[in-house]
Amino acid sequence: MTGSTPLKDSGKRLVAIDALRAVVMVLMIFVNDLWTLTGVPVWLEHAAADANEMGLADVVFPAFLFIVGLSVPYAVHSRRKKGDNDLQLFLHISSRTVALLIMGFFHVNMEGYSETALLSKPLWQILVTISFFLIWLDYSSYKATLSKWLKVLGMLLLIGMAVLFESDEASGIMAMKVQWWGILGLIGWAYFISSCVFLFSGGKLLLQILVFLFFLGFSIANNLGWLDLFEQIRPYIWIAGDGAMPALPMAGIITALLYRKFGSKSSNFWVGIMAFSILLFLFGYFTNPLWGISKIRATPSWTSICAGITAIAFALMVYLTEVLSLQKWYLPVKPAGTSTLTCYLLPYIHYALLTLMSIPQLPLFLRTGEVGLLKSLCYALIIVMITGLLEKRKIRLKI
Repeated sequence: MTGSTPLKDSGKRLVAIDALRAVVMVLMIFVNDLWTLTGVPVWLEHAAADANEMGLADVVFPAFLFIVGLSVPYAVHSRRKKGDNDLQLFLHISSRTVALLIMGFFHVNMEGYSETALLSKPLWQILVTISFFLIWLDYSSYKATLSKWLKVLGMLLLIGMAVLFESDEASGIMAMKVQWWGILGLIGWAYFISSCVFLFSGGKLLLQILVFLFFLGFSIANNLGWLDLFEQIRPYIWIAGDGAMPALPMAGIITALLYRKFGSKSSNFWVGIMAFSILLFLFGYFTNPLWGISKIRATPSWTSICAGITAIAFALMVYLTEVLSLQKWYLPVKPAGTSTLTCYLLPYIHYALLTLMSIPQLPLFLRTGEVGLLKSLCYALIIVMITGLLEKRKIRLKI
């Protein structure tokens, strides 16, 4: 990459990113399970749309988007070492994006699936998730012929589920609509935009900062109503999350480039990451009166504060895993960082199976207060453990 930011390290996989991704994934499963509980502390849940606050659940998704950005320089560098040119890299980025958009599209339509459909909603959800595994399984250790037929089976199954889709108003493929892209779809758009920016800008740090400021500025303009004149074209062309979604991985890319340029042994990295985080916090604090802190409204203050929190969390992971060489602590949750998509999808099968088999919920005392929170944490760790077992048997998604 001519003129790109010089790299201090060899581009090898950074444990700090996997560790941070694993912790965030565990938190994501944990907060996604809070719906099964009663008496959940407010600070753990999503804040209301009209509230000027955020709970733990409001920080998890943006943290994951930030981590997507952290991984981009490493992924691009790795594929370049294998000989990929810009076109091949763009096609790879595009294929991963399409996979995430398809999964997000089906997940969004799960929300509107009719309870009176020919296939029950839990069964439809399970079959859709199985089709995801069949299409995007890591087939590197499988025979080519078997891999091909399993992918074809997955595609046919997914098409079949689209044909059998039913909402309360219509049925069939045409009844499936893009209402919003879902978590995976938003990740897909944010990944696509930030990766393309990094790829076609040559990875230059200054350009990443300018693009980050552009997306944050777009979010600012939208929240101030300056973009209302474009309301007519909004459904057809817009920046995901009003600019907030791609801003978060761009902040991750900036952080990764700081690390790759200086390394953990240089004070420049620690000064740079602290300065970046402080600026993000200060922006969020001083602009809070203008639009508030809200995940649902994706306000600029929420975006910058969450980016600042995740940047500090990454610095902490670098300090633990590299400076102090403490890595064993993260091994129990490692599968959540290395087979993240598998880990994310497993609860969709589990929750659907519970409903399909009419298995009652746990007794109320196990779903209330501190005991309930412990239950949800244990649930998240069990999902990670199952992910690890599947990973050992070469069953993991790879897009």
